[in-house]
Amino acid sequence: MERLQKVMAHAGVASRRESENIISKGRVKVNGIVITEMGCKVGPDDHITVDGEPIEREEKVYILLNKDRQVISTVDDPQNRDTVIDSVEGIKERIYPVGRLDYDTTGALLLTNDGELANKLMHPRYEFEKTYVAKVNGRVTEEALQQLKTGVIIEGKETAPARVKLLSYDKKTDHSIVKLVIHEGRNHQVKLMMQAVGHPVKELTREKYGFLETTGLSLGQWRHLKDKEVAKLRKTVSS
Repeated sequence: MERLQKVMAHAGVASRRESENIISKGRVKVNGIVITEMGCKVGPDDHITVDGEPIEREEKVYILLNKDRQVISTVDDPQNRDTVIDSVEGIKERIYPVGRLDYDTTGALLLTNDGELANKLMHPRYEFEKTYVAKVNGRVTEEALQQLKTGVIIEGKETAPARVKLLSYDKKTDHSIVKLVIHEGRNHQVKLMMQAVGHPVKELTREKYGFLETTGLSLGQWRHLKDKEVAKLRKTVSS
């Protein structure tokens, strides 16, 4: 379910603020009933009219992007930096990223206009997993791995237990490669976790978003999700 004014804005009726103004004037009906309250939520099967004319609702779009470095995870940017929306050409629907990846982090990022699904995927209740691979300074010890597995304090709050594995260590460069699976979505979380155990991140990529992988996608490339993948996402957050 999404707020009526948001659905109207996505359908191109007007901006969200102007859509609220239209609603307040009694010009909008949902299933034949005049709506004037801002809190009204509608589903995909609800019939919406403005001044007696049905609105054309956007088709739901689900895209997996292999985000490149130096691309910001927003719809637009006041500093005119490249955004993830710039990476996805030819999509007329108003999509937006589900969560975010740091400016210098690469990897799997979901973009959609399905607000209900996006909100559930980001809600802590569903513990939706994200898999990261980090190149860090130093040789990561078993003690550091155990700390990450049980939880570390970042910004005054303990992280949930993570699944962590040391993949390799390069003695020449003194860099370790570590895989982490987390379900929280705190800002800069993996970087702060590795910093907390004394191993600052040099490079970071999100290898998987849930079960979605970037296999076959070069940096900056994207693809539409398959119907069965969308169904699986919905099932994951349906309980």
